[in-house]
This record gives sequence, C-alpha cells and structure tokens, in this order.
Amino acid sequence: MRWNLRLVAAEQGIWKSTEMRRRLADAGLEISAGKMSNLWIGNPTTIRLDDLDVICVVLDCTPADLLICEPDQVAARKPPRSDTGTGDAPPPRLGRHRSVPPA
Repeated sequence: MRWNLRLVAAEQGIWKSTEMRRRLADAGLEISAGKMSNLWIGNPTTIRLDDLDVICVVLDCTPADLLICEPDQVAARKPPRSDTGTGDAPPPRLGRHRSVPPA
C-alpha cells in the first residue's frame, strides 16, 4: 500500500502539514506534530480507523483515495518457486512460528 495523503490534501488546497493539522484539530482530531509529520511525509505503519475517518471527512475523500494498492509490491514479496523435481513440497508456514501447546 502507498499512502497518498499529500496528493489528496493538495487537491483540496492544503499544501502544508500545519494547515492539515489545524483542519484536523477543527474537526476534533488532535494530532501531535511528530505524528502529523509521519502522516504527511511517509507511509504510516499504522493508522487508527477513527483517525482515518476524520481525515476522510476533512479531505472530502474515501480511504481508497488515501490508500493506493500496489500489486507489484505484493508479487515482489512472493518467494520464488523452485522446480527441483522432488514432487509437491508442502507450502511454507506463514506468520509466526508458534509451537503447539502441550497436550
């Protein structure tokens, strides 16, 4: 996913993060300067849905306008297939490798 806040804000005439922060505060969302900086210049690793809702109201947009799917990035993360000729290998375990609790 790519975060598209700056472009959507620019389309609404908001060119500075301080202006965006002020408008969010006017809508009831107080954001620290550091968090606003992360939202403005980068790809946030997390965002609260309540915060996203306020951002969308302020910018008169939808989450789809702010979050751009990047299928090429997903394909790049996929491990390469190896054709070793040894038959069907079990699929790799995804996620955390947790042990099974004792019986």
